[in-house]
Amino acid sequence: MIVSKIIPSKASELFGAEISWFAPICDGDDDFLGTRNEQYKSNWKNTAEIVRKADVLGYRNILCPSSYQVGQDTLTFAAAIAPQIKKINLLTAIRCGEIHPPMLARTIATLDHMLQGRLTLNIISSNLPGTELDSVARYQRSREVIAILKQAWNQDFIDFHGDFYDLYLPTAPVKPYQQKGGPMLYFGGYSPAGIALCAEHCDVYLMWPETREILKAQMETLSAKAATYHRTLDFGLRVHVIVRETEEEARRYADQLISKLDVQKGTEIRERAQDAKSLGVYRQSQMRAAARSDHFVEPHLWTGIGLARSGCGAALVGNPQQILDKIKDYMNMGIRSFIFSGYPHHQEAQYFAKWVLPHLKTISLPKIYGRIPTTLPDTPLGKGTRF
Repeated sequence: MIVSKIIPSKASELFGAEISWFAPICDGDDDFLGTRNEQYKSNWKNTAEIVRKADVLGYRNILCPSSYQVGQDTLTFAAAIAPQIKKINLLTAIRCGEIHPPMLARTIATLDHMLQGRLTLNIISSNLPGTELDSVARYQRSREVIAILKQAWNQDFIDFHGDFYDLYLPTAPVKPYQQKGGPMLYFGGYSPAGIALCAEHCDVYLMWPETREILKAQMETLSAKAATYHRTLDFGLRVHVIVRETEEEARRYADQLISKLDVQKGTEIRERAQDAKSLGVYRQSQMRAAARSDHFVEPHLWTGIGLARSGCGAALVGNPQQILDKIKDYMNMGIRSFIFSGYPHHQEAQYFAKWVLPHLKTISLPKIYGRIPTTLPDTPLGKGTRF
């Protein structure tokens, strides 16, 4: 295992990490990449089963993504699954600008009470389907949405006047279950405007897989930028995983995943995503181009998975000890949140939970930071006064 100097983060002194799984609600599951097996359709039955299983297996959070393609609406899915899970947090994606911010705040408050504080939010700044805004404008819209949400959670009135929104409203109708700052904000973005937004307002900076030196440099950039706002962030990694009892088995399964892939079909899949032209997707393409002919760009980091999907385009591949060592190396760098996934998701969640998860100390970041109250909060949806 490589030992590196830990990059300053809010959770630097914590021993443990938030280990999360992924809910493929946006047409994102199959047994062979580039094919369409009806058995893995992103419908309620399949994805709800994955979330319930992740809860039982001991994952601490689960990402519910947002995308305009065949699949399920994120907030609708989150509300439906909330009463069916007991311990796991929901990392629910919100695409800023999609819902009027005060009504979004009410939706968040409702979900947060349903989950008794086990709600985290993934801030998305992609273009709304059918529209085009430049990067600076999109992140400014997100900045305004976040500012309005934080006023809703921390003040008696929303009093906001910006480029996109002009609002003055009481906040009693939108108070969340989490009374100490509201739900934690997770964010992924690579443009200068996105980095500035995260450094100023968000809690966890999520990265897609890259070589460890590039990850380290990105973390140093965000840490330095956050310091200019007198803030410290946590760092997260969104990455796929293939773990088997032996490295040879894991590599064979990786090759099997892309064995039926038509290259042109893979390109079509990547380009239909809403974020297909983003800087983050471009960087994933650069990493894939730098990989060897077997698609490995560094030991146990395999880029073949990015041949048939946009966004997160690499997987950790190896035996249990190799995967564990890779995760611990990332933790030594300062990463304290991991969002894993695999194909098919139900199967791979069980393999990871069997061979790797028991050897990791898992934490819930909202719980660690005291966001979740121990008693019913004094909110209108809790034990507070009805207005």
